[in-house]
Amino acid sequence: MSEGTMHRSAERDQRHQRSGRGSGGRGARRLLVAAAALPVMLIAAGCSSDSGSGDDAAKESSPTAAAKSATASANEVKAAAYGKLPETCTVLSKKTLEDLVPEGVKSGKPINDGEQDASGDCRWISLDNNGVKGSQYRWLSVSLMLLPSDAARGAGDERAREQYEKKVSEAEAVASAKNVKSEPVTGTGDEATAVRYDLKKKEGTFKQQTIVARVENVVITLDYNGAGLAGEKAPDADDLVKDAKAATKEIVAAVAEANGEGAGAGSGASPSKSASPSKSAAKSDAEDGEPTAKASASASKKKS
Repeated sequence: MSEGTMHRSAERDQRHQRSGRGSGGRGARRLLVAAAALPVMLIAAGCSSDSGSGDDAAKESSPTAAAKSATASANEVKAAAYGKLPETCTVLSKKTLEDLVPEGVKSGKPINDGEQDASGDCRWISLDNNGVKGSQYRWLSVSLMLLPSDAARGAGDERAREQYEKKVSEAEAVASAKNVKSEPVTGTGDEATAVRYDLKKKEGTFKQQTIVARVENVVITLDYNGAGLAGEKAPDADDLVKDAKAATKEIVAAVAEANGEGAGAGSGASPSKSASPSKSAAKSDAEDGEPTAKASASASKKKS
């Protein structure tokens, strides 16, 4: 081979080597670019996915979703059986009032009407002044409370049960009460309790009877006390509590009737007779539920 031929062959080999290096370099650069682009695509895809989840979360926390959730919760609460209350001063018959507060039948006075169809209280006062024979005093109070079903606070009957237990506990914890006794009362609403105790005051010894009853989502509290003043003998507590129980049963029937139900068991029950007032009208200055010193002094003066 001549020197010129060898020179030309060497040039061709060099060109082929340069061409190979150049082609390989471009290929490597393409791979690097592609590799660099892949994470960007993955990141973009990830952002797109996160954005979708955020939209779903926003939809779930939107007011419309919250309203639907609240509606669903409300639908899960059991509807209350009763939706209204009778007028508290009309829940007892004239015959019952004549037995419990004979001199105060017409003295029924709304004490706290509360919210319409939600609560109400009525009070009757009777004072029988028998001159030298002393006086008989009676005080009667009826309180009604309606507990509607509420999505946030629960079913009406459960709320009423809580109030019932609270009022029984309050009656058992009255300050200065002596000889406190509690007993269940059967045949009166869904549950009922009688709390009895004595309260000694300067006017005399008061025999207190408190009946707390629950019928569905309504709580009934009846307070009834009596006392013998100016030397008169104190009334029999057994007679008083018997009257109070019968009156409470009558109130349970009145609540049911006000809500379109029958009069129910016990509506015809009449309280038993007890040592009770029978002559003079109730005195307005005794409206706090206790005979005043004025009433006691008047009775003592007549007795003397």
